[in-house]
Amino acid sequence: MSNFLGEFDCKLDDRNRLIVPAALLKQVHGVEEDGFVINRGFEKHLVLYTKKQWDKITDDMNALNPYEEKARIFRRYFSRGATPLKVDKSSRILLPQSLMEYAGIPNSSEVVISCVMDTIEIWAKSAYDEQLGIEPADFSKLAQEVMGNKARRGDE
Repeated sequence: MSNFLGEFDCKLDDRNRLIVPAALLKQVHGVEEDGFVINRGFEKHLVLYTKKQWDKITDDMNALNPYEEKARIFRRYFSRGATPLKVDKSSRILLPQSLMEYAGIPNSSEVVISCVMDTIEIWAKSAYDEQLGIEPADFSKLAQEVMGNKARRGDE
């Protein structure tokens, strides 16, 4: 799985098309042919998946037991609004109106594309700034709790 780097301030045009920054496109192999899939994030933002990533996720979803109510609810809600996107000749993608409303992204507004390891997130600029303003009281302690049980590379 690929890891992506970068944080990009962007502006939607009057048709809610987003120019995918060249520095990001260089990191996303095969997207010109395969496109992306965009979906809701767990917080009020959007997640942009490569087709290869989305196929892996759907394989995982298909492995869930359809006889379990929680699995059905999760699959239904997670896939709600998922939309395939093609990158046009001007490196633009068209954001679906329903997903923009979910993420609180106004038409023709500023957004932030934030690469978080293997995830590409799209946030309304104001929501992104607010999210980053909620800094953990003790980031060092959080790091220890989340990553402390991981073996260091080379110690494995």
